[in-house]
Amino acid sequence: MYRILIVEDDEIIARSVRRHLEGWDYEVRCAEDFSNVLGTFLEFSPQLVLMDVKLPFFNGYHWCSEIRKVSKVPVIFVSSASDNMNIVLAVNMGGDDFIAKPFDLDVLTVKIQAMLRRTYDFTGQSAVAEHRGAILNLTEATLLYREEKVELTKNELRILQVLMENKERVVTRDTLMTKLWESDSFVDENTLSVNVGRLRKKLERIGLSDFIVTKKGIGYRLG
Repeated sequence: MYRILIVEDDEIIARSVRRHLEGWDYEVRCAEDFSNVLGTFLEFSPQLVLMDVKLPFFNGYHWCSEIRKVSKVPVIFVSSASDNMNIVLAVNMGGDDFIAKPFDLDVLTVKIQAMLRRTYDFTGQSAVAEHRGAILNLTEATLLYREEKVELTKNELRILQVLMENKERVVTRDTLMTKLWESDSFVDENTLSVNVGRLRKKLERIGLSDFIVTKKGIGYRLG
């Protein structure tokens, strides 16, 4: 099921769009804290964002720019400010499409479906994960923390992906090794320890100490 985030301060419009899209079996959330739209984005991890231009605190262009720092998820602007200047600005700030208000809900749905098909090719996979302010970009194989970015190897990316998918839980060494090598065959456990050790050093360099915690005799979890 695709997740769609609606960033719209008109509650009537937001509720109407949400009900309509839920009827198409999308999982939909409406942003409530307009001072921290990026936080909502990272927590919900949507596959598409519907973004109004005129918002409290910061406008939609600002939030689109912030999202673009961590994700390539498609952003469709929906606004009554539909003059050429705003459309050009929306695209320049990272928007993928622009729909003028008032709009037809069926037309909106068709545009969303087309955008999702082009972007995900039916996989529906989210491209980012977050923990303690650290943002893992699965597409780019990078981790961003306080404006510092590190490049990850294939194994380092998979280790962090599994740990972030299991927040608050201990991931066994066997589970990690199966994910790393996509096989149940025996692999020297020292190889996993070496990968985790190198990853920890990278994280420490950008200020993420104790990000990966060892549970002796079991495995690892996020700190």
